[in-house]
Amino acid sequence: MKLSKKLKNPYVIGVIIVLIVGGYYWYSKSKATSTTVSYKTAQAEKGTLTTSISGSGNVIVDNSASVDPTITGTVANLAVNVGDTVKKGQTLFTIVNDDLTVSNAQSTASLQQAQNSVDSANVNVDQAEATYKAAKKADTDSHDQKEVLKEQIDIAENGVTAAQKSYTAALASYNNQLTNSAKRTVVAPISGTVNAVNVKNGDDLSRLSSNSNSSAAIIIGDLSTLKAQVQVNEVDISNVSIGQEATMTFSGIDGLTSTGKVEKMDSLGTLTSGVVDYNVTIGFDSLDPRIRPEMSVSAAIITGVKQDVILVPNSAVKTQNGNSYVQVLSGQTPQSVNVEVGLSDNTQTEIVSGINVGDNVVTQTINPKTTTAATTTTTTSAAGGAARGGAGGGGLRIPGLGG
Repeated sequence: MKLSKKLKNPYVIGVIIVLIVGGYYWYSKSKATSTTVSYKTAQAEKGTLTTSISGSGNVIVDNSASVDPTITGTVANLAVNVGDTVKKGQTLFTIVNDDLTVSNAQSTASLQQAQNSVDSANVNVDQAEATYKAAKKADTDSHDQKEVLKEQIDIAENGVTAAQKSYTAALASYNNQLTNSAKRTVVAPISGTVNAVNVKNGDDLSRLSSNSNSSAAIIIGDLSTLKAQVQVNEVDISNVSIGQEATMTFSGIDGLTSTGKVEKMDSLGTLTSGVVDYNVTIGFDSLDPRIRPEMSVSAAIITGVKQDVILVPNSAVKTQNGNSYVQVLSGQTPQSVNVEVGLSDNTQTEIVSGINVGDNVVTQTINPKTTTAATTTTTTSAAGGAARGGAGGGGLRIPGLGG
Protein backbone atom coordinates (compact mmCIF):
# COMPACT_ATOMS: atom_id res chain seq x y z
CA MET A 1 0.00 0.00 0.00
CA LYS A 2 2.83 2.39 0.95
CA LEU A 3 4.90 1.33 -2.10
CA SER A 4 2.01 2.09 -4.44
CA LYS A 5 1.68 5.57 -3.04
CA LYS A 6 5.42 6.18 -3.54
CA LEU A 7 5.26 5.04 -7.15
CA LYS A 8 2.50 7.54 -7.74
CA ASN A 9 4.72 10.31 -6.37
CA PRO A 10 5.83 12.48 -9.35
CA TYR A 11 9.27 13.05 -7.82
CA VAL A 12 9.97 9.35 -7.48
CA ILE A 13 8.76 8.72 -11.01
CA GLY A 14 11.12 11.43 -12.31
CA VAL A 15 14.10 9.89 -10.54
CA ILE A 16 13.31 6.49 -12.00
CA ILE A 17 13.06 7.93 -15.50
CA VAL A 18 16.41 9.71 -15.13
CA LEU A 19 18.08 6.53 -13.96
CA ILE A 20 16.65 4.54 -16.85
CA VAL A 21 17.64 7.14 -19.45
CA GLY A 22 21.11 7.60 -17.92
CA GLY A 23 21.70 3.88 -17.77
CA TYR A 24 20.68 3.47 -21.39
CA TYR A 25 22.93 6.37 -22.45
CA TRP A 26 25.91 4.93 -20.53
CA TYR A 27 25.31 1.47 -22.01
CA SER A 28 25.03 2.88 -25.55
CA LYS A 29 28.09 5.06 -25.08
CA SER A 30 30.25 2.28 -23.66
CA LYS A 31 29.16 -0.16 -26.33
CA ALA A 32 29.83 2.33 -29.08
CA THR A 33 33.29 3.09 -27.60
CA SER A 34 34.20 -0.56 -27.15
CA THR A 35 33.52 -1.33 -30.80
CA THR A 36 35.42 1.60 -32.33
CA VAL A 37 38.64 0.71 -34.21
CA SER A 38 41.58 2.92 -33.18
CA TYR A 39 44.98 3.55 -34.68
CA LYS A 40 48.48 4.25 -33.46
CA THR A 41 50.39 6.55 -35.78
CA ALA A 42 53.80 8.10 -36.28
CA GLN A 43 54.86 11.04 -38.40
CA ALA A 44 57.07 10.54 -41.43
CA GLU A 45 60.21 12.57 -40.82
CA LYS A 46 63.56 13.29 -42.42
CA GLY A 47 66.73 11.89 -40.93
CA THR A 48 69.85 9.80 -41.43
CA LEU A 49 69.62 6.05 -41.92
CA THR A 50 72.59 3.82 -41.19
CA THR A 51 72.55 0.14 -42.16
CA SER A 52 74.95 -2.35 -40.67
CA ILE A 53 75.82 -6.03 -40.45
CA SER A 54 76.50 -7.65 -37.10
CA GLY A 55 79.18 -10.14 -36.19
CA SER A 56 80.72 -11.53 -33.03
CA GLY A 57 84.08 -13.05 -32.24
CA ASN A 58 87.24 -12.35 -30.27
CA VAL A 59 90.22 -10.02 -30.04
CA ILE A 60 93.27 -11.56 -31.70
CA VAL A 61 96.98 -10.73 -31.91
CA ASP A 62 97.60 -10.17 -35.61
CA ASN A 63 101.39 -10.43 -35.31
CA SER A 64 102.34 -13.37 -33.11
CA ALA A 65 104.95 -16.13 -33.14
CA SER A 66 105.22 -19.56 -31.57
CA VAL A 67 108.65 -20.58 -30.32
CA ASP A 68 108.87 -24.33 -30.93
CA PRO A 69 112.47 -25.64 -31.13
CA THR A 70 113.24 -28.15 -33.88
CA ILE A 71 115.98 -29.89 -31.89
CA THR A 72 115.66 -31.98 -28.77
CA GLY A 73 117.36 -31.63 -25.43
CA THR A 74 116.85 -30.33 -21.92
CA VAL A 75 115.59 -26.81 -21.20
CA ALA A 76 118.07 -24.66 -19.27
CA ASN A 77 118.59 -20.99 -18.38
CA LEU A 78 114.93 -20.03 -18.92
CA ALA A 79 115.04 -16.23 -18.91
CA VAL A 80 111.46 -14.98 -19.43
CA ASN A 81 108.05 -15.07 -17.79
CA VAL A 82 104.53 -14.38 -19.03
CA GLY A 83 104.05 -10.65 -19.53
CA ASP A 84 107.72 -9.86 -20.16
CA THR A 85 108.57 -7.60 -23.07
CA VAL A 86 111.24 -9.03 -25.38
CA LYS A 87 113.18 -7.83 -28.41
CA LYS A 88 113.74 -9.79 -31.58
CA GLY A 89 116.88 -11.94 -31.16
CA GLN A 90 116.78 -11.87 -27.35
CA THR A 91 117.73 -15.16 -25.65
CA LEU A 92 114.74 -16.97 -24.16
CA PHE A 93 116.39 -20.21 -22.96
CA THR A 94 119.09 -22.69 -23.94
CA ILE A 95 118.96 -26.39 -24.78
CA VAL A 96 121.42 -28.89 -23.37
CA ASN A 97 122.11 -31.60 -25.97
CA ASP A 98 125.25 -33.73 -25.49
CA ASP A 99 124.71 -35.52 -28.79
CA LEU A 100 125.05 -32.22 -30.62
CA THR A 101 128.36 -31.59 -28.85
CA VAL A 102 129.72 -34.93 -30.03
CA SER A 103 128.38 -34.35 -33.54
CA ASN A 104 130.05 -30.96 -33.65
CA ALA A 105 133.42 -32.51 -32.83
CA GLN A 106 132.96 -35.21 -35.44
CA SER A 107 131.91 -32.70 -38.07
CA THR A 108 134.93 -30.53 -37.33
CA ALA A 109 137.26 -33.49 -37.60
CA SER A 110 135.69 -34.63 -40.86
CA LEU A 111 136.09 -31.19 -42.37
CA GLN A 112 139.74 -31.04 -41.33
CA GLN A 113 140.37 -34.49 -42.77
CA ALA A 114 138.74 -33.44 -46.07
CA GLN A 115 140.94 -30.35 -46.16
CA ASN A 116 144.03 -32.49 -45.56
CA SER A 117 143.00 -34.74 -48.43
CA VAL A 118 142.72 -31.77 -50.76
CA ASP A 119 146.12 -30.50 -49.70
CA SER A 120 147.66 -33.97 -50.15
CA ALA A 121 146.10 -34.33 -53.59
CA ASN A 122 147.53 -30.98 -54.65
CA VAL A 123 150.96 -32.07 -53.44
CA ASN A 124 150.66 -35.25 -55.50
CA VAL A 125 149.88 -33.16 -58.59
CA ASP A 126 152.93 -30.97 -57.98
CA GLN A 127 155.16 -33.99 -57.52
CA ALA A 128 153.86 -35.73 -60.66
CA GLU A 129 154.37 -32.59 -62.73
CA ALA A 130 157.88 -32.10 -61.36
CA THR A 131 158.84 -35.72 -62.13
CA TYR A 132 157.50 -35.46 -65.65
CA LYS A 133 159.34 -32.20 -66.32
CA ALA A 134 162.61 -33.61 -64.98
CA ALA A 135 162.34 -36.72 -67.15
CA LYS A 136 161.52 -34.68 -70.19
CA LYS A 137 164.47 -32.36 -69.59
CA ALA A 138 166.96 -35.19 -69.00
CA ASP A 139 165.61 -37.01 -72.00
CA THR A 140 166.88 -40.28 -70.60
CA ASP A 141 163.52 -42.05 -70.41
CA SER A 142 161.86 -43.68 -73.32
CA HIS A 143 158.75 -42.30 -74.90
CA ASP A 144 156.59 -44.89 -73.14
CA GLN A 145 158.08 -44.01 -69.76
CA LYS A 146 157.34 -40.36 -70.36
CA GLU A 147 153.75 -41.19 -71.22
CA VAL A 148 153.40 -43.10 -67.94
CA LEU A 149 154.70 -40.09 -66.01
CA LYS A 150 152.24 -37.87 -67.85
CA GLU A 151 149.40 -40.19 -66.91
CA GLN A 152 150.50 -39.89 -63.28
CA ILE A 153 149.80 -36.20 -63.52
CA ASP A 154 146.25 -36.91 -64.77
CA ILE A 155 145.70 -39.40 -61.94
CA ALA A 156 146.92 -36.86 -59.37
CA GLU A 157 144.62 -34.18 -60.80
CA ASN A 158 141.66 -36.57 -60.62
CA GLY A 159 142.58 -37.14 -57.00
CA VAL A 160 142.35 -33.39 -56.39
CA THR A 161 138.90 -33.30 -57.97
CA ALA A 162 137.70 -36.17 -55.75
CA ALA A 163 139.23 -34.59 -52.64
CA GLN A 164 137.56 -31.27 -53.37
CA LYS A 165 134.15 -32.99 -53.73
CA SER A 166 134.68 -34.70 -50.39
CA TYR A 167 135.63 -31.38 -48.86
CA THR A 168 132.47 -29.71 -50.23
CA ALA A 169 130.31 -32.43 -48.69
CA ALA A 170 132.14 -32.20 -45.38
CA LEU A 171 131.79 -28.41 -45.37
CA ALA A 172 128.02 -28.63 -45.97
CA SER A 173 127.70 -31.13 -43.14
CA TYR A 174 129.80 -28.88 -40.90
CA ASN A 175 127.64 -25.83 -41.69
CA ASN A 176 124.45 -27.80 -41.01
CA GLN A 177 125.93 -28.88 -37.73
CA LEU A 178 126.77 -25.28 -36.87
CA THR A 179 123.16 -24.31 -37.63
CA ASN A 180 121.82 -27.03 -35.35
CA SER A 181 124.29 -26.04 -32.67
CA ALA A 182 123.10 -22.45 -32.86
CA LYS A 183 119.55 -23.68 -32.21
CA ARG A 184 120.64 -24.65 -28.70
CA THR A 185 120.26 -20.97 -27.94
CA VAL A 186 116.56 -20.18 -28.42
CA VAL A 187 115.85 -16.53 -29.27
CA ALA A 188 112.73 -14.41 -29.79
CA PRO A 189 111.67 -14.41 -33.47
CA ILE A 190 109.81 -11.10 -33.08
CA SER A 191 109.60 -8.21 -30.65
CA GLY A 192 106.56 -8.27 -28.41
CA THR A 193 105.11 -9.54 -25.16
CA VAL A 194 105.44 -13.08 -23.83
CA ASN A 195 101.87 -14.41 -23.86
CA ALA A 196 102.58 -17.98 -22.74
CA VAL A 197 105.46 -20.03 -21.32
CA ASN A 198 104.83 -23.78 -21.50
CA VAL A 199 108.28 -25.04 -20.43
CA LYS A 200 110.46 -24.91 -17.36
CA ASN A 201 114.09 -25.65 -16.63
CA GLY A 202 114.81 -29.37 -16.81
CA ASP A 203 111.99 -30.21 -19.23
CA ASP A 204 112.82 -32.81 -21.90
CA LEU A 205 111.83 -31.27 -25.24
CA SER A 206 111.65 -34.65 -26.95
CA ARG A 207 108.99 -35.75 -24.45
CA LEU A 208 107.05 -32.52 -24.86
CA SER A 209 107.12 -32.66 -28.67
CA SER A 210 105.76 -36.21 -28.63
CA ASN A 211 102.77 -35.13 -26.55
CA SER A 212 99.90 -34.44 -28.95
CA ASN A 213 98.32 -32.05 -26.44
CA SER A 214 101.43 -29.92 -26.03
CA SER A 215 101.60 -26.27 -26.98
CA ALA A 216 104.52 -24.28 -28.28
CA ALA A 217 107.25 -23.76 -25.74
CA ILE A 218 106.75 -19.97 -25.74
CA ILE A 219 104.23 -17.73 -27.50
CA ILE A 220 105.08 -14.09 -28.22
CA GLY A 221 102.62 -11.51 -29.50
CA ASP A 222 102.95 -7.90 -30.52
CA LEU A 223 100.08 -6.39 -28.52
CA SER A 224 100.19 -3.25 -30.63
CA THR A 225 98.69 -5.36 -33.42
CA LEU A 226 95.48 -6.35 -31.62
CA LYS A 227 92.52 -6.77 -34.00
CA ALA A 228 88.90 -7.80 -33.73
CA GLN A 229 88.09 -10.98 -35.64
CA VAL A 230 84.36 -11.59 -36.03
CA GLN A 231 82.29 -14.15 -37.90
CA VAL A 232 79.84 -12.88 -40.53
CA ASN A 233 77.07 -15.06 -41.94
CA GLU A 234 77.19 -16.15 -45.58
CA VAL A 235 73.98 -14.18 -46.23
CA ASP A 236 75.67 -10.91 -45.26
CA ILE A 237 79.31 -11.38 -46.30
CA SER A 238 78.66 -10.13 -49.86
CA ASN A 239 77.82 -6.70 -48.40
CA VAL A 240 81.14 -6.44 -46.52
CA SER A 241 84.17 -4.83 -48.16
CA ILE A 242 87.64 -3.68 -47.17
CA GLY A 243 87.69 -0.21 -45.62
CA GLN A 244 84.14 -0.19 -44.24
CA GLU A 245 83.81 1.44 -40.84
CA ALA A 246 82.71 -0.54 -37.80
CA THR A 247 81.83 -0.02 -34.14
CA MET A 248 82.77 -2.58 -31.52
CA THR A 249 81.66 -3.37 -27.97
CA PHE A 250 83.18 -5.76 -25.47
CA SER A 251 81.50 -8.13 -23.04
CA GLY A 252 84.23 -7.63 -20.45
CA ILE A 253 84.42 -3.81 -20.59
CA ASP A 254 81.20 -1.99 -19.73
CA GLY A 255 80.56 1.22 -21.63
CA LEU A 256 83.50 0.93 -24.04
CA THR A 257 82.76 1.42 -27.73
CA SER A 258 85.66 1.35 -30.16
CA THR A 259 85.73 2.24 -33.84
CA GLY A 260 87.72 0.68 -36.64
CA LYS A 261 87.80 -0.41 -40.27
CA VAL A 262 87.58 -3.75 -42.04
CA GLU A 263 91.10 -4.82 -43.00
CA LYS A 264 90.69 -8.32 -44.43
CA MET A 265 88.23 -11.16 -45.00
CA ASP A 266 88.73 -14.90 -45.32
CA SER A 267 88.14 -16.31 -48.78
CA LEU A 268 87.03 -19.66 -47.36
CA GLY A 269 84.18 -19.97 -44.90
CA THR A 270 83.74 -22.30 -41.94
CA LEU A 271 80.77 -24.68 -41.88
CA THR A 272 79.22 -25.13 -38.43
CA SER A 273 75.89 -26.91 -37.91
CA GLY A 274 74.93 -26.26 -41.50
CA VAL A 275 75.74 -22.53 -41.35
CA VAL A 276 78.70 -20.98 -43.18
CA ASP A 277 80.52 -18.06 -41.51
CA TYR A 278 83.47 -16.00 -42.74
CA ASN A 279 86.15 -14.44 -40.56
CA VAL A 280 86.37 -10.66 -40.92
CA THR A 281 89.31 -8.82 -39.34
CA ILE A 282 88.75 -5.26 -38.10
CA GLY A 283 91.59 -2.93 -37.13
CA PHE A 284 91.14 -0.44 -34.28
CA ASP A 285 91.32 3.30 -34.98
CA SER A 286 92.82 3.67 -31.51
CA LEU A 287 93.66 0.91 -29.04
CA ASP A 288 92.23 1.20 -25.53
CA PRO A 289 94.73 -0.22 -22.97
CA ARG A 290 91.93 -2.26 -21.36
CA ILE A 291 91.49 -4.40 -24.47
CA ARG A 292 93.16 -7.79 -24.10
CA PRO A 293 93.70 -10.79 -26.41
CA GLU A 294 90.83 -13.31 -26.60
CA MET A 295 88.23 -10.85 -25.25
CA SER A 296 84.72 -11.36 -26.65
CA VAL A 297 83.76 -8.62 -29.10
CA SER A 298 80.60 -7.69 -31.00
CA ALA A 299 80.90 -5.58 -34.13
CA ALA A 300 78.48 -3.61 -36.28
CA ILE A 301 79.96 -3.17 -39.75
CA ILE A 302 78.41 -0.13 -41.44
CA THR A 303 77.29 -1.03 -44.96
CA GLY A 304 75.39 2.13 -45.89
CA VAL A 305 74.59 5.68 -44.73
CA LYS A 306 71.87 7.86 -46.30
CA GLN A 307 71.24 11.37 -45.08
CA ASP A 308 68.20 13.64 -45.35
CA VAL A 309 65.77 10.87 -46.32
CA ILE A 310 62.12 10.30 -45.35
CA LEU A 311 61.88 7.70 -42.59
CA VAL A 312 58.96 5.78 -41.09
CA PRO A 313 58.88 2.99 -38.49
CA ASN A 314 59.28 -0.49 -39.95
CA SER A 315 55.86 -1.44 -38.58
CA ALA A 316 54.23 1.16 -40.84
CA VAL A 317 55.36 -0.54 -44.06
CA LYS A 318 53.23 -3.35 -45.44
CA THR A 319 53.49 -5.48 -48.55
CA GLN A 320 50.91 -7.07 -50.80
CA ASN A 321 51.55 -8.93 -54.04
CA GLY A 322 55.15 -7.74 -54.01
CA ASN A 323 54.18 -4.07 -53.66
CA SER A 324 54.89 -1.90 -50.63
CA TYR A 325 52.37 0.52 -49.12
CA VAL A 326 51.62 2.50 -45.98
CA GLN A 327 48.35 3.65 -44.46
CA VAL A 328 48.12 7.43 -44.06
CA LEU A 329 45.64 8.75 -41.48
CA SER A 330 44.38 12.25 -42.32
CA GLY A 331 40.83 11.84 -41.04
CA GLN A 332 38.88 9.05 -39.37
CA THR A 333 39.79 6.35 -41.88
CA PRO A 334 43.36 5.59 -43.05
CA GLN A 335 44.11 5.56 -46.78
CA SER A 336 46.51 3.05 -48.35
CA VAL A 337 49.29 4.70 -50.34
CA ASN A 338 51.78 2.81 -52.53
CA VAL A 339 55.38 3.69 -51.69
CA GLU A 340 58.86 2.93 -52.96
CA VAL A 341 61.11 1.79 -50.11
CA GLY A 342 64.88 2.08 -49.88
CA LEU A 343 67.23 1.01 -47.11
CA SER A 344 66.01 -0.32 -43.78
CA ASP A 345 67.58 -0.94 -40.40
CA ASN A 346 66.19 -2.62 -37.30
CA THR A 347 63.70 0.19 -36.58
CA GLN A 348 63.19 2.46 -39.59
CA THR A 349 62.65 2.23 -43.35
CA GLU A 350 63.53 4.79 -46.00
CA ILE A 351 60.61 5.94 -48.17
CA VAL A 352 61.91 7.00 -51.57
CA SER A 353 58.53 8.17 -52.91
CA GLY A 354 54.82 8.04 -52.15
CA ILE A 355 54.40 10.13 -48.98
CA ASN A 356 55.61 13.45 -47.60
CA VAL A 357 57.29 14.59 -44.42
CA GLY A 358 54.69 15.10 -41.68
CA ASP A 359 52.21 12.48 -42.94
CA ASN A 360 50.72 10.40 -40.15
CA VAL A 361 51.32 6.75 -40.97
CA VAL A 362 49.58 3.91 -39.16
CA THR A 363 51.92 1.72 -37.15
CA GLN A 364 49.24 -0.33 -35.36
CA THR A 365 45.52 -1.01 -35.79
CA ILE A 366 43.62 -1.85 -32.60
CA ASN A 367 40.31 -3.68 -33.13
CA PRO A 368 38.36 -4.28 -29.88
CA LYS A 369 36.25 -6.96 -31.58
CA THR A 370 39.18 -9.28 -31.36
CA THR A 371 40.32 -10.76 -28.08
CA THR A 372 43.67 -9.00 -28.29
CA ALA A 373 45.00 -5.83 -29.89
CA ALA A 374 45.73 -6.82 -33.47
CA THR A 375 48.69 -5.32 -35.27
CA THR A 376 47.90 -5.49 -38.97
CA THR A 377 51.35 -4.41 -40.13
CA THR A 378 54.36 -6.13 -41.62
CA THR A 379 57.79 -4.71 -42.36
CA THR A 380 59.34 -4.81 -45.79
CA SER A 381 62.05 -7.07 -44.45
CA ALA A 382 59.57 -9.69 -43.27
CA ALA A 383 57.08 -9.77 -46.15
CA GLY A 384 55.84 -13.18 -47.16
CA GLY A 385 57.36 -14.71 -44.01
CA ALA A 386 60.97 -14.08 -45.12
CA ALA A 387 63.32 -13.56 -42.21
CA ARG A 388 65.68 -10.60 -41.96
CA GLY A 389 69.05 -11.40 -43.57
CA GLY A 390 71.37 -13.55 -41.49
CA ALA A 391 73.02 -12.26 -38.34
CA GLY A 392 73.21 -8.73 -39.72
CA GLY A 393 69.75 -7.54 -38.70
CA GLY A 394 70.23 -4.24 -40.53
CA GLY A 395 71.28 -5.39 -43.98
CA LEU A 396 70.33 -4.05 -47.39
CA ARG A 397 66.64 -4.25 -48.45
CA ILE A 398 65.57 -4.66 -52.09
CA PRO A 399 62.31 -2.84 -52.97
CA GLY A 400 59.64 -4.97 -54.57
CA LEU A 401 60.99 -8.23 -53.12
CA GLY A 402 59.62 -7.70 -49.66
CA GLY A 403 62.95 -7.74 -47.89
